[in-house]
Amino acid sequence: MMIEVLGAIGFGVIAGSFALLAFGGDSLIELISGIAVLTGLRKDSSISGGSAGGQSKKTEQFTSVLLFALLPVIGLGAVYSYSSGLKPEASPLGIVIAIGAVIMMPYLYIQKKRIGRETRSLSLSIDAIESVTCLFMAIALLGGLLAEYFFGLWWVDYLATGVILAFVAKEAVESMRETMLESMAGLDRKAGPFAREKWDRF
Repeated sequence: MMIEVLGAIGFGVIAGSFALLAFGGDSLIELISGIAVLTGLRKDSSISGGSAGGQSKKTEQFTSVLLFALLPVIGLGAVYSYSSGLKPEASPLGIVIAIGAVIMMPYLYIQKKRIGRETRSLSLSIDAIESVTCLFMAIALLGGLLAEYFFGLWWVDYLATGVILAFVAKEAVESMRETMLESMAGLDRKAGPFAREKWDRF
């Protein structure tokens, strides 16, 4: 995963490919999220209580902020680059990164889903779904890079960037919604049955 992140961002900078940069940025955020989920699972296995859950909620909020921040950074950069007439270069190494991601993402999804089911971890199951989204982004990236490499269609890179950012936006909204739902559920648990009874009367 780290190779994917460094490769996508590094080759994206070299080739001037915003599609690679967008994919690398999302992969970096997914890596941070995955590390946080694993850390939360370790804490859950060693301690019981709300501290691990609170840390998980903070991580999800941080991930949402990063996803939302990625949209204008890459989006505005791509718009400026396109309007300035800058043409991304073909990137054979970027194609290798994209092919690797297309191969690895289904495997990661299956493994995360299996471990999430075994450990009854909702966070890991949600993280597995992000791997599916990342697979679709990798397919869009690969299509754009191949069209650019074989047919010289440099503008397809910007099209692929738009598709990837659409998936990133979907991830950001879903992540924010999950965080809000968890916060509401936490408030409901703290309120207790008596408070819920009072609320139901209104």
